[in-house]
Amino acid sequence: MDDTANSKALARRVARSIEEHKGLDTVALYIGQRSSFTDCFVITTVTSDAHMRGLHKNILDFLAQEGVSLQRRKKSAASDEGWLILDCGALVIHLMTKEKRTFYDLERLWFEGELIFHSSSKSSSYSSSS
Repeated sequence: MDDTANSKALARRVARSIEEHKGLDTVALYIGQRSSFTDCFVITTVTSDAHMRGLHKNILDFLAQEGVSLQRRKKSAASDEGWLILDCGALVIHLMTKEKRTFYDLERLWFEGELIFHSSSKSSSYSSSS
């Protein structure tokens, strides 16, 4: 498999793992054709700070099992709580509250990306207008 296929496959596996741990409306986008800093985004909605912390721990465990190292973890500034970014190089994972996800609308911002995973959950926590 080439690097693009590997990145997409990893993004799908991460998205499935997030979905199994109750991440809501999880999507994976291939944005490598438009981005100079990553190949894929995985975006999910969390229901609380505790849910974000638990999901963060599960993702770190999953990435360790996959042999993927976290390059950087960034929690938004205190005035911008509700968004945690995990940078794995070719994959960036966004854990967001419903409010942050609606406000920043990353799917709309990266609308030219290829949708490579969408959770089967029918939650109404987020629905893109695109």
